[in-house]
Amino acid sequence: MSQLHSYVNQKVLVATNDGRILVGVLCGLDQTTNIIMQKCQERIFSEDEGVEVVDLGLYLIRGDNIAIIGLLNEKDDAELDLENTRAAPLLALKH
Repeated sequence: MSQLHSYVNQKVLVATNDGRILVGVLCGLDQTTNIIMQKCQERIFSEDEGVEVVDLGLYLIRGDNIAIIGLLNEKDDAELDLENTRAAPLLALKH
C-alpha cells in the first residue's frame, strides 16, 4: 500500500473486480486501500460502438472492489481515439 501513496495527486486507472474501468486523480487512500478519486470518469467499452465516457466527479471506491491500480500517462491517454476504439468489456473477476 505504501507504493500507492506516491500516486496521490496523479492520474490513475483503476480496474474493479466487477470489470469497470475508472480514470481520475487519486486524492487519498486509507489502510484498507479504500480510495478517493476526483475528476473521475468511467470508460465503458463496447465491441459495436466507441468507448462511452461517463463523468462521475468525486468518487470513492472500496478497497476490496479494486483489482488493479496504475499510473496513467496523461500524454498517451490524451492521444487515444476513444470514439473509434472497439473492445469487449472486462468480465467480472471470479474468485
